[in-house]
Amino acid sequence: MLQATPVDAARSFLTGFETLGARLGVTALLLVVVAGFGWLVLPRLIQGVQDSALQWAVSGAILRAAQLSLLVGSGLSLLYLWGFGPTLAALSEEVTNDSELQTLGRALGSVVVFFAAYAVARYLSNVVANLSRHADWLTDHQEEILLRTAQLFLFGFAGIVILGIWDTNLGGLLVGAGFLGIVVGFAARQTLGSLIAGFVLMFSRPFTIGDWVEIGGEEGIVTDITIFHTRLENFDGEFVIIPNDRVSDRPITNRSQKGLLRIRVDVSVDYGTDPDRAKEVAIEAISNCTEVVDAPPPQVFPKEFGDSAVVLEMRFWIDHPTPPRKWKAISAVVSAVKTAFDEEGIKIPFPQRELSGRAETGGFDVRGQVGSNGDSEDAQAEARGND
Repeated sequence: MLQATPVDAARSFLTGFETLGARLGVTALLLVVVAGFGWLVLPRLIQGVQDSALQWAVSGAILRAAQLSLLVGSGLSLLYLWGFGPTLAALSEEVTNDSELQTLGRALGSVVVFFAAYAVARYLSNVVANLSRHADWLTDHQEEILLRTAQLFLFGFAGIVILGIWDTNLGGLLVGAGFLGIVVGFAARQTLGSLIAGFVLMFSRPFTIGDWVEIGGEEGIVTDITIFHTRLENFDGEFVIIPNDRVSDRPITNRSQKGLLRIRVDVSVDYGTDPDRAKEVAIEAISNCTEVVDAPPPQVFPKEFGDSAVVLEMRFWIDHPTPPRKWKAISAVVSAVKTAFDEEGIKIPFPQRELSGRAETGGFDVRGQVGSNGDSEDAQAEARGND
């Protein structure tokens, strides 16, 4: 006598419920058990082995496989419970031809590969997100491009596996894809160039969203970085969209990356002023400005001899540099230095010109003297005579 298998015992048990109430009760109990164990108990059991990203991904895949098995098993159990067991048995007996079995196997294999790739892609997103939380060097845009690239390769590999299951000639497809790639490459070389440059920008990280940059003469705040273009908002409220291939071959000045920005402002003092004294007064005035950081400290250097003054260059730093903070700091420094110079009697001269005649030509004479109304005395006398 043949011993009954566990599957046969389960079938006999499920087909033993003949009343509607019993079937509804078993159905409800089965759904509660599957949902409670598969979505409440299993995740808590697997949580303890998520010490690393790899273990976390593997445990997640095991969880999904277990949940899928529970769903399939509960579905088959419900079919037998509600009297569809003979129908399934009849269908399985009809599939006796080798070709039909092979086709069914290929279809099932394709479904398994597709859902496996889908599950891995879903967990891949969680793995990348977990990696981003633990890696400070990975930005949000790098996380997105890394995830999309990995998913693209994953589904491409899954497609190749499915084509292989169906005995598709991959050589012809690869040759056709190669010719198509050449045609597309010539037709859209600028777009492909921007695409490749976008990948380079994502991982070289010359700037990130929110940085104050200057790219090839265009200056503004970075608002968006895609694989095709970079968008800036300039200080007039205009959005400037620059293709990534143009970004990559132009000088890039990032004023926000360091977190500090040095600003230079020139001020002139009279030639009769001691430059060292003016330097001390200017440094003290700049140090009292709250818009300027204390470290690095402000500096003042005599820069050059101007037409009518000695030019001093004031250097000071601001943190978290933005255009409004820059101009606010410049305004505060100019006002503070002007007030300090006035209090110390240091003169900021107006532009002056000194006129002189060459000795070999006898110089020049100024005829008459200027009166109270600004006219020369000769012109005033001539005016009186005409009266």
